[in-house]
Amino acid sequence: MKRFTLPLVMLLLMSLSSCSAIEGIFKAGYYVGIFVVVFVLFVIGFIWAKVRK
Repeated sequence: MKRFTLPLVMLLLMSLSSCSAIEGIFKAGYYVGIFVVVFVLFVIGFIWAKVRK
């Protein structure tokens, strides 16, 4: 799993440019944007917890 972590993170970072992600959040609405940010942080924390074990 550790072998695939860095390439997976790099692929995710390259697939979403920050400007287009922020633009999409503001178009969707304030509360949807907050939900998306919290969800992404949860997923990152979950992956981080799995990798550290």
